[in-house]
Amino acid sequence: MQTKNQKSVSLILGGGGARGLAHIGIIRWLEENNYKIQSISGCSIGALIGGIYAAGKLDDFEQWVCAITKVDMVTLLDISWGTSGFVKGDKIINTLIELVGDQDIETLPIRFTAVASDLKGEKEVWINSGKLFDAIRASISLPFFFTPFRRNGVELIDGGVLNPVPIAPTFSDGTDMSIAVNLGGDVEHALIEKSVTDTPQNDPPQLHDKILNFINRFKEPNNGEGQSEWNILEIAHQAFDAMQGTIARQKLAAYPPDHTITIPRNICTILEFDRAAEMIELGYQRAKQQLGEG
Repeated sequence: MQTKNQKSVSLILGGGGARGLAHIGIIRWLEENNYKIQSISGCSIGALIGGIYAAGKLDDFEQWVCAITKVDMVTLLDISWGTSGFVKGDKIINTLIELVGDQDIETLPIRFTAVASDLKGEKEVWINSGKLFDAIRASISLPFFFTPFRRNGVELIDGGVLNPVPIAPTFSDGTDMSIAVNLGGDVEHALIEKSVTDTPQNDPPQLHDKILNFINRFKEPNNGEGQSEWNILEIAHQAFDAMQGTIARQKLAAYPPDHTITIPRNICTILEFDRAAEMIELGYQRAKQQLGEG
């Protein structure tokens, strides 16, 4: 129940891989500052974080994700033998169902919409009914990495392909304000300098090296082509990031929310989920700064 002087919020959570862990810190700040989240629209990682929050399990998820290591991430990857993506995603989703429970969207105490993309139909798909984790799995289907998710006979991929900041599903909410989180903000050069100076010389292999080694266990020797394949994937993700940033700016200009919290797209890479605590704190501080409350 909304108490006196609380501000009701429609929260729009954008896509951007591990940067989306900042959504947790933003939600924490809103809760602490008399905002009541009544509606959530999210795509990709925004759908995942938003759906788990709507299900009342964000505390459990935060504790889990903050304990994840790079090795843990690799154990959650169920390699696909097809050509539509490297990872099937079943192990990740089943792990999250064990953590959160197998809930239906209609029963959630907060209105929730996950946005996915029907690539063949060239349109957004708003999912606001049915199994929560079916909606999340469809929305997080990052091209080249996850295989598409089939729902009602339609193959769906990451919602960020068409709408990385899905504001439209909140238009009829009737809340006091809309707050959008854009994970595709402009590059901050200070972050680049910090990442260079702060990286230890004996830092362990990055997650993509671990994934590559895991994949190569199941492949025939190919004279180094595996590394080339990974480079192609990494370039594709960088291109996807740039595309999302451009689309997000257009969406925000066309349908401006009441407030926008912006996270720079170079704060971390798409797969750096082992930096959860850092991203959560960054989200908290950016909410504090960009909403003008401190």
